[in-house]
Amino acid sequence: MPELRPEPVRVPLADVCRTLGVPEQSGVVSGLALDTSCVMAGDLFAALPGARTHGARYAQQAVALGATAILTDAAGAALLDRVTVPVLVVAEPRAQLGALALRIYAAARPRLVGVTGTNGKTTTTYCIAAAAEAAGLPTAVVGTLGVHFRELHHYSGRTTPEAPTLHAALAAMAEAGAEWGAMEVSSHALSLHRVDGLSFAVSAFLGLSQDHLDFHGSMEQYFLAKSRLFEADRSQRAVVNVDDDWGRRLVQGISIPFATYGLSPHADWTARDVTIDGQGSTHFTAVGPQGGVPVIMPLPGSFNVANALAALAAVDAMNGDIMVAARGLRDVRVPGRFERIENLRGIAAYVDYAHTPDAVTRVLEVARAATSGRLIAVLGCGGDRDQAKRPLMGRAAAALADLTIITDDNPRSEDPAEIRRQVRAELTGDPWVWEIGDRATAIGAAVAEARAGDCVMLLGKGHEAGQEIAGVVYPFDDRVELSRRLGGEA
Repeated sequence: MPELRPEPVRVPLADVCRTLGVPEQSGVVSGLALDTSCVMAGDLFAALPGARTHGARYAQQAVALGATAILTDAAGAALLDRVTVPVLVVAEPRAQLGALALRIYAAARPRLVGVTGTNGKTTTTYCIAAAAEAAGLPTAVVGTLGVHFRELHHYSGRTTPEAPTLHAALAAMAEAGAEWGAMEVSSHALSLHRVDGLSFAVSAFLGLSQDHLDFHGSMEQYFLAKSRLFEADRSQRAVVNVDDDWGRRLVQGISIPFATYGLSPHADWTARDVTIDGQGSTHFTAVGPQGGVPVIMPLPGSFNVANALAALAAVDAMNGDIMVAARGLRDVRVPGRFERIENLRGIAAYVDYAHTPDAVTRVLEVARAATSGRLIAVLGCGGDRDQAKRPLMGRAAAALADLTIITDDNPRSEDPAEIRRQVRAELTGDPWVWEIGDRATAIGAAVAEARAGDCVMLLGKGHEAGQEIAGVVYPFDDRVELSRRLGGEA
């Protein structure tokens, strides 16, 4: 899919050279790309070192597509042969992309609200956008579900896009009228320079639980990566969840102004009188520095109450009218997040993106409390990701569900059977833990077991419309498959 970009401008290559601190060269660039599938005429092509190959091997292809200059490192420059455009060589090209994108896409930007944490980022950004829009603050959303603003939509494939894609999209959103952007900021993005060059008016910390230890190595390093978002040179204000141990630690060390939120009565923003109606909507009073405001939202669970509090605290920091903003939460819809699949069989059926032990526990606790019959959970774990969390996810599901079906998620390059074995490692011999590798068959088995009053919960893939197996992405959508099975189709 082509990148979302603003109207092109002509930036002298000499200006780009000065930004990079390299000898000036003549020419003009009008965009920045690090993937040949995104190269447009006039682009500076960033040829970066990668895990499997070097981007410089694709430089000729980029030039053929219209790139007018190449940015690379010394190793990449040595691979270039007969390139006819200027080559800019720096020691760490990836670390330069943020500043470079800021220079090339120098148009106006929305003011930004960054949202980080292990779970809840997508829901919270959608809540911020809904509340801010109601308060008259036009707000784009950037995250796992793509870049969205009213009629503009683009899917990037990452929680936080790479710097060139991100800066270009934000400039395009500003051109379309977005004054604010609610953006998911992953720990990978902070570690890999994807948000370099951006300044956040407000940043929210939702909490940490085990995930991404394959990348960070430890929870301590994971926390330190997240903490970078709250440094004074990156964010002006903070909103922090103090129900979370890591959040309480964060407020001990940051120097920027902050507001706290949580279900604790000692937080600056908290909730009282929380109830869930028969349609699954949550009613509560959000209590902030200015007093209480009634909230109704179509998202169940105490974790979603916390997400809504984070959103209201952020909109308050954006100087939005909270009484008006709270009304916007009535209309929040987040694809693949506790998304109900309607049917005529009396079965409560949901799809959720939960893919960490903590998220599995939270979602199933809500489902358990709302289910009069049996709770049937279907889950797997993604390949090429944190392996340590796999048995914890299996154990979390089995502890709360009456029947747990372990299946494939996105095995990617790993052996699916080995992933399932790791998920089931602590559950051998449990008759109510089944293993069915094929995901469609597993969903069919869950539906076949369910009766009126039961709940079927599909976990892990949420909004995703594909399943990656051995490097190939096959069409697959939990919502479509579950709906089909509940409709009784063969």
